Amino acid sequence: MNRPPVNALNRQLVNEIFAAAHLANRDAERRELRVLILNAEGNHFCAGADLKERQGIPEAEVEKAVQGIREAIQAVADIKAPVIAAVQGTAAGGGMELALAADIRVLSETAKMGLRETALAIIPGAGGTQRLMRLIGYARAMEWIATARLFEAHECLAHGVANRVVPETELADAALYYAKLIAANAPVAVRASKEAMRRGMDESLSRALEIEFECYKRVIPTKDRREALAAFAEKRNPVFRGE
Repeated sequence: MNRPPVNALNRQLVNEIFAAAHLANRDAERRELRVLILNAEGNHFCAGADLKERQGIPEAEVEKAVQGIREAIQAVADIKAPVIAAVQGTAAGGGMELALAADIRVLSETAKMGLRETALAIIPGAGGTQRLMRLIGYARAMEWIATARLFEAHECLAHGVANRVVPETELADAALYYAKLIAANAPVAVRASKEAMRRGMDESLSRALEIEFECYKRVIPTKDRREALAAFAEKRNPVFRGE
C-alpha cells in the first residue's frame, strides 16, 4: 500500500487492494505465486477507513462503502497462497482487519494495533469481530473491541495476534525470512494445508478432520510428493515445482 501519510482506506485504495488480491489469487492458482507479503510504504501500515472521505458520504451510502472494504479484505483472506502482513506504525480499524486477513503477522517493535470502532460509535465491520475472536478467543477479543485502545507490539505478541516482533529496521527481512521458509516447501501442500485449516476452522472437529483428509488426498498423486520421496532416498534437497 502506498497512500501517505497513513494509508487510509479510501475508495481508490480499497479498489486497488481488491484488484491486487484477485491478481495474486490468480497467480496462486496458476502456481506462479507461493507466498505473498502484504506491506505498506511510510510510517504506518494502515490507519483504517478514510474518515475525511467518510464524512462526505451520505448516510444511505455508508453501507456500500463498508461493503467495499469487506470485499477487499475478504479477497486478501481468500488468496490460496499464504499471506504475510508486515506491520509498522499503526494498524487500526480496517487496517487491523486487513492484517487479520493475513495468515502470519510480523510487527515492528514500535507498531500498535487496535480495533477503534466502538470509540467512533460503530463496530468493526470488515471481519474484525469474527477473525479476532477466532484468533485469540472471545474474552481477549472483547477486551480489544470494547476498550477500543491501541495495543503495543509486545501485547499483540502475548495475545497471539502477532507471530513475531522485531526492530523496525529488521521488519522487511523478518517477513522475507518467513516467505523464504514457506517458498522452500511444496506449494501444493502449503496451499492444501491453508485450505484445510481455513475451511475447518468453522466446523466441528469431526467435519474438520474430514476436510483435512480431503485435502490430503489431493496431494497424494502430485509430482512434488514423489520428488520429496526421491530426494529423501537420494539424500538431496527436493526441487518442488508445484505439480
